[in-house]
Parts: sequence; structure tokens; C-alpha cells
Amino acid sequence: MSGTPVMQSNGQQNGQAQRAALAIDAKCALGEGATWCARSGRFYWTDIEGARLWRYDPNEQRSTSWTMPERLATFALCADPHYLLLGLASRIAFFDLATGEIESIVDVEPGLNTRVNDGRCDRQGRFVFGTKDEGAPVRPIGGFYRLNHDLTLERLPLPAPAISNSIAFSPDGATMYFCDSPTREIRACDYRADGRVANEHLFVRLTDATGEPDGSTVDADGGLWNAHWGGGRVVRYDANGLETERVTVPTAQPSCVALGGARLATLYVTSARVGLDADALRVDPLAGGVFVATPARRGLPEPVFEGAPVKGGFAR
Repeated sequence: MSGTPVMQSNGQQNGQAQRAALAIDAKCALGEGATWCARSGRFYWTDIEGARLWRYDPNEQRSTSWTMPERLATFALCADPHYLLLGLASRIAFFDLATGEIESIVDVEPGLNTRVNDGRCDRQGRFVFGTKDEGAPVRPIGGFYRLNHDLTLERLPLPAPAISNSIAFSPDGATMYFCDSPTREIRACDYRADGRVANEHLFVRLTDATGEPDGSTVDADGGLWNAHWGGGRVVRYDANGLETERVTVPTAQPSCVALGGARLATLYVTSARVGLDADALRVDPLAGGVFVATPARRGLPEPVFEGAPVKGGFAR
């Protein structure tokens, strides 16, 4: 678990951590949704509070962005490469990358003071996501949901979160990881191909003095990489929940991770400036940037959403 001695870190001596370096000085208010697209060789992320989708081409070292009609909390690649599936604050929608058009699919938790938050596709190509309370202090009033191939939405029988995060799936798809960030615990459950979940249990409890679990990804060896918001680090846990590696990130609020690059061996880390005043930003000037490291692990291609948009039904 976090806080125990590091077993191994990229061939370095026990207890040493690799350090990530700045790749894109994006200055996002709330960078999130780190996603590598192996088909195009590009990295996608979102600035939630900036209501903007970002894409970076490492070969051209060039960024492109799109303004969203509301806050974009999460998204997924689609089987049709012309589209993304958007987890906007209030709804799930398709996004046409060529035209910028949006086709709404379903509203999420209408009538509650919540918004969509973290999400990933499962190994069957269904989109699993959670919500967060928009109140202060946050309360566990949200939920975890799955958008199926036929665009129907169902709520998963998991504990209600205040701030959902860390959604990821084991390489064989049989385990789902998730968390309610304020609890400082990452949970896991059995996740069956037919969509049923069972045996929900504790996977990791953070024990460092600082940090809450935020976004995660899973590598080809089944390790879970998790960004520790407020802790300035990314930590890898093996399938038993034991810490094996950590990467120090030179900013206080790393938010989400993805393994990308030509060999899926580059760790991308998004971060945030939200909540940092002028004095804090003077100490943490790289906040909101995207960082990279090269751990001795390789990722898996990001699963894509297998549902399809309804042609001709677009609405901005």
C-alpha cells in the first residue's frame, strides 16, 4: 500500500522514485482525462473547468483544442475514429472531431447537484463513469454508471461516491477499480463480461501524509498507476495492492495518467491549477501542465466505445 517501501522503480535502488518532466505547459485549470490514442499516435486530455478538449501530437510537438458547450469531465475513444464519446458535466454525448458537432445521448443525474467526473471504457467497449457532488462540503450522493453499446444507461450497484475517480480495468477485464477520493481508498470488484459486479472490497488505502487517489490506468502487467492529487506523485500498485513504483511529479495536483507513445511506454500525467492562489502558483508554476516519465512498464491500447451515434441527429 502507499507509504510502504518501494519494491522496485525502473531498475533504481529501493526507495528511489523517478521524476516526471514537463512536456506541455498547458496551464489547465483542471487538467484530467489522460488518454493515449494508439491509432493516431496522439495524446488527448481535458481541462474540465476550462471547458476545453485538448489533443497533442508528440511527433509534430503541436497541440489542438476545442471549446466545449459545458465542462468536459471525461471522454472515451470510439470504434469509429471520427468520434469521441464525451462525458460532459450534465450529459453523455458523441463528438465529431472533424465538424465539432455534438449529439446528446442521455442526461446524467438530472435534479441532483452533481456532475459527471471520471470514466473509462471496459474491455467489452462499454463506457463506465462516475459522478461527483458539486456542493461544499461534498457528500456521497453520486453514482457509478455504464453506457452500453445500445446507448442505454444503467447504474452499477456500487457505493455512492462524493467524488468518483480511479476507474480502470484489469487486462483481462475481470476486475474493476474505482474510488471515492475523499476516503483515500481505492476499491476493486469482480467485473463480469455480462456486466454484473460482485465482491466489492478494499484494494489500497493511502497512508502517505498527503494526497488523495485520482485518475488511474492499468499497464500490461496488471499494475494500477494512480495519480495522488495533492501528493505530487503517481504510484503503481500490483494486482495485490502492493506499491511497486512511484514517480514524483513536480506539481502539487497530478490528476490522471495514461501510458502512451510508440511503445506504450511513456507515462503521461495531467495536472491542475484550481484551488491554488497567487502565492501557491509562484511556488508551483508548472501546475496545470502535462508531464511525462518513462517507467519500465508498458501500457495497453485504450479500449474504445463500441456504440455508434445516430446519423443526422446532431445538436450543438
